[in-house]
Amino acid sequence: MTVTPDALAGLIRLVDSGTISGPTAKEVFEKMIASGRPAAAIVEAEGLGRIDDEASVEAAVRQVLATNGDAVSQYRAGKKQTYGFLVGQVIKSMGGKANPALVNALMRRELDKEPA
Repeated sequence: MTVTPDALAGLIRLVDSGTISGPTAKEVFEKMIASGRPAAAIVEAEGLGRIDDEASVEAAVRQVLATNGDAVSQYRAGKKQTYGFLVGQVIKSMGGKANPALVNALMRRELDKEPA
């Protein structure tokens, strides 16, 4: 099927508004081609929208920190490259749907706390 300019504009609006990420947009676009459905309908039906719920993201951050103690220790010892790894693990654990800005803010907050 072909995607109309209006349908493509709808997909772009979802990315611009932050409802979905770039990688999710690619997935939605492929589904638009296959089904002819509008982007918003696909995102809604398949639960592909970005996760902005602070409690959910915070739980994922804490879980990643708890299971990656070596990386946390390395970060706190000055190896700041491990930060990207930890953020990536949170994003991955949430299926790529977590709000990256929220993940970063919560990750910084947790890492800046004194170790228990």
